[in-house]
Amino acid sequence: MAVNRKAGLSTADFEVYGKVQGVNFRKHTQRKATELGIKGWVMNTAQGTVIGQLQGPLGAIEDMKIWLQKVGSPKSKIEKSDFRNEGPINQCAFRKFEIRR
Repeated sequence: MAVNRKAGLSTADFEVYGKVQGVNFRKHTQRKATELGIKGWVMNTAQGTVIGQLQGPLGAIEDMKIWLQKVGSPKSKIEKSDFRNEGPINQCAFRKFEIRR
């Protein structure tokens, strides 16, 4: 993979399944995304999942996807994570990474 692709901006929508509500998952997701320089949002769903959108440097998005699949918050139990609408973008639509209610 070319080095310049890593520097490009990318986006991805995500949904995380498992024990991800009531375990500070959104707060930890916001902290990790901010640490990686990712913009976007995260929120709980009525179905008991957590959804959101990531925008930022491709390498950071890849790191965040791994975090959403394997790490999460300390008390969470991730069963699976789905990613869709992935691809390159010209600029981020968000100023920061926020928790939506």
